[in-house]
Amino acid sequence: MKLNRHVRDIVRTYLTIAMTDIELDDPRARSDRREVSGPFDIIGDVHGCAGELETLLTRLGYDVRWSGTPGTASVEVVPPAGRRAIFVGDLVDRGPRSPDVLRIVMSMVESGAAFAVPGNHDVKFLRWLDGKDVKPTHGLDRTIAQFEGETKAFRNRVREFFTTLPIYVWLEGGRLAVAHAGIKEEMLGRVSGEVRRFCLYGETSGETDEFGLPIRYHWAAEYRGRTAIVYGHTPVPAAGWVHNTICIDTGCCFGGNLSALRWPEREIVAIAAERVYMVPVRPFGHPPLRPGAMV
Repeated sequence: MKLNRHVRDIVRTYLTIAMTDIELDDPRARSDRREVSGPFDIIGDVHGCAGELETLLTRLGYDVRWSGTPGTASVEVVPPAGRRAIFVGDLVDRGPRSPDVLRIVMSMVESGAAFAVPGNHDVKFLRWLDGKDVKPTHGLDRTIAQFEGETKAFRNRVREFFTTLPIYVWLEGGRLAVAHAGIKEEMLGRVSGEVRRFCLYGETSGETDEFGLPIRYHWAAEYRGRTAIVYGHTPVPAAGWVHNTICIDTGCCFGGNLSALRWPEREIVAIAAERVYMVPVRPFGHPPLRPGAMV
């Protein structure tokens, strides 16, 4: 079977992830954080939309403070008392300011004001930073262009940041988990190639659809677990609960919203995109059910 470039790139990434079945020793890479409790503000796929991220953080009560010149900019984000943010991944690509999104998120994670998990776009960008052969598609070309003016030190800092992220976080005594594309309850507490692939890509068929994109299945429709799962990856028109899961990717980079779930309040806070940065190839919405799914 002949694969298109996009699918070949995903297959290469799958194989890379499959070779890594253990977590790093760095404590920041720990996925099992059941000892940590909220309240949290869980933020959907940012995709380089730094302006919208600043607006959303401000609305949630965070104080975003920039300093320095454009070439040496730094940022400090002060959270509301007692709250922390969690980012569901896909920080880069498509939007106009991926480096600034990373400055904000890295600062928050380093100060303890946030957790973050990687998305598939972040992993692909990390492979580019490592000098691997990746195709600059689906917005990666924009991130590469935006990094042309960044220093080697900043690139190295970004590389270390992505390398040390946990593939998911399991919190609140087991009541809450956050992963980019989702996670099944039986995967919680484990880290393996299979778990990593699911967290990054969700449930896929290995084939492509009429848009030339990987076919995804609506794994959440079959979920019956007690742990609430918050995820992104597949843009939906509005965030809503499906059983005990919620997708908070509402397509900001495509002209939709940037959304956050306030936990434990279960309240959605959303702000509209400033403009359309990229036209979506596939319509917004949950993917179809897996053939033979029991729902």
